[in-house]
Amino acid sequence: MGMAVTRFKFESPNIDNEKIWNSVAPRSKLIYEFGASPRLVGGTTFNKHAAVDHNQVKLLADAAIQSMDETRQILTKWRRQGLSLGDIYIHRIAEAARLIGVLWATDELDFVNCSIAYSRLHRTLLELSSEFMAEGDGENKELSVLLMTEPGAHHGLGIFMLSEFFRQAGWRVTLVSPHDIVDFKRVFLSDWFDAVVLSISTDRQIDNISTALPDLHQATVNPNLKIYVGGPLAQISPDLMSWDRTRLLDTNAGQTVQLIFQEVYENLPEFVEASHSTSSINKNVKDGYKINN
Repeated sequence: MGMAVTRFKFESPNIDNEKIWNSVAPRSKLIYEFGASPRLVGGTTFNKHAAVDHNQVKLLADAAIQSMDETRQILTKWRRQGLSLGDIYIHRIAEAARLIGVLWATDELDFVNCSIAYSRLHRTLLELSSEFMAEGDGENKELSVLLMTEPGAHHGLGIFMLSEFFRQAGWRVTLVSPHDIVDFKRVFLSDWFDAVVLSISTDRQIDNISTALPDLHQATVNPNLKIYVGGPLAQISPDLMSWDRTRLLDTNAGQTVQLIFQEVYENLPEFVEASHSTSSINKNVKDGYKINN
């Protein structure tokens, strides 16, 4: 697709991932019991537009807590049974991650096992990335998006999944987990972006981000920059992120990409005129707009 993708390593616990991914999780503080789930039988077919199957979500969450091999086996069976990776990502992996988060929040799963399970789900996305890209149409949108967690975030599964959907849709993606608010501001102003998506999991940096955003709006090189806010905290306490000139997301990864493309695309004529003499990235977007219209 000719896209530039920047990936920054997310913070993780000080643990040996290779040993963890292939180990079996201890049962200490693993109180949650998964109910009997339907067995995966070869030859089963799925609806093209699959909905969330809570039994299957529980099955995957349990596998991610237990071992990498069990996680892979379940995903492989689903692929053989006809479920697309897009549906697996949205209706299985994302929901399994959400369930694991609930188990941790309700003290039914300890932090170490929670982190291990997230790491295993994250690794499946890395392993399936090439196949997932092949499910896209390969069209280069000539648009760029910055995806950022809050400063000091510990987990980046959700924002990484979103980055895969943007890449598949032909966007140039910059994916960052900033160390602190200074790093947050620096990355925000480091390049031309057509959209910025902030994924916020906790309220630790809410005040800093709230204070920084108005100045960043003024300083950004793109006067039509669209800023979106999502993540776990957006679902739990959306009132904490009711910021001017931002849009709160309540969509899954695929819907988010569609929504942002439509809103950015609507402003392209105005954007082309405003950026006539700026960077080569701007010229690419202008040329892409002319070609598509």
